[in-house]
Amino acid sequence: MSQVDYKNYIEIDPGIRFGKPVIKGTRITVYDVLQWLASGLTHEQILSDFPQLDEQSILACLAY
Repeated sequence: MSQVDYKNYIEIDPGIRFGKPVIKGTRITVYDVLQWLASGLTHEQILSDFPQLDEQSILACLAY
């Protein structure tokens, strides 16, 4: 598995979610994704619940 450059997937905008890092083009924060993973959700479950994400987005959150 190759390393993901999180800068391609994550942005910080003071006007979105109070400047927390989010997945580009969404309002889903890195913290949200990490919390879902920590609570036991699999990548597949997250992708099923949030179709605007992809596997690379999840890996970018982990790299961040």
